[in-house]
Amino acid sequence: MSVSDASRGVLLCFDDERGVAQACAEQAALTLAVVERHRFPDGEIKVRLPQSLPERVVVWRGLQQPNEKLVELLLVARTARTLGAHHLSLVVPYLAYMRQDIAFQPGEAVSQRIVGAMLAELFDAVITVDPHLHRVATLQEAVPVRDALVLTGAPLLADHIATQCGGDVVLLGPDEESLQWVARAAARHGWAHGVCRKTRHGDRQVDIELPELPVRGRAVVLMDDVASSGHTLARAAQLLREAGAASVDVAVTHALFAEGAVALIRAAGVDRIWSTDCIPHASNAVSIVPEVAALLRGL
Repeated sequence: MSVSDASRGVLLCFDDERGVAQACAEQAALTLAVVERHRFPDGEIKVRLPQSLPERVVVWRGLQQPNEKLVELLLVARTARTLGAHHLSLVVPYLAYMRQDIAFQPGEAVSQRIVGAMLAELFDAVITVDPHLHRVATLQEAVPVRDALVLTGAPLLADHIATQCGGDVVLLGPDEESLQWVARAAARHGWAHGVCRKTRHGDRQVDIELPELPVRGRAVVLMDDVASSGHTLARAAQLLREAGAASVDVAVTHALFAEGAVALIRAAGVDRIWSTDCIPHASNAVSIVPEVAALLRGL
């Protein structure tokens, strides 16, 4: 298959993300092509791209369960260059390996710098959504490409919350790091907001302290960028129910949700769970596609 005559460029994706990539390609006036993928019995991966490519190529690949996908990106990007691509953009709705931005213990690998440098060597532009950055101010510091572009799911989720909960909402972040998203979403609709104080004792052990906000009889929505094990959200929801909240819902940009996480959250008293389609999940309620397509049209 050859797509070298595609006038505006080609968007490459893998079969498991074909639906969202197809929608983005249509809105960005790009031609969609699916990368063929084969796994050998020993775990090695073989990929096959179109026989030739235009100068502009976009690759769509979310990095949830990232280890194998990083190898895929290495193979795809290097091969695309040999097939005619001069400008390579990566759309990575969920960007992994950003949490380890310093060596907390002697000898630890600083994965943000390593993975960020790898992606910068492969791509000319990177587009992501709500990257999990702590001690760096911009995505470009973590992924040093010329065009390091960040979208946020907070306004999209806020608008959806407004349609589901009405006007009197308390928006709450499960920890201090969530303030940037919670504050932006709350300001959009004039909602009361705050963040919990979290003390982590391990991946699945956390202590939570609610902020001093009146929640009795009110609709509360917990908002964060990522939901993974669900323990932080579950503990916050439990405390909110004990404090008399009329309802507790959850809105997250990245629905990672490890096995058992959704059941844990619901058992703690959460009614509804909403997420963006950065990661395919049953909770997907709003789409980032129009925002991504607009950025791609502008590149």
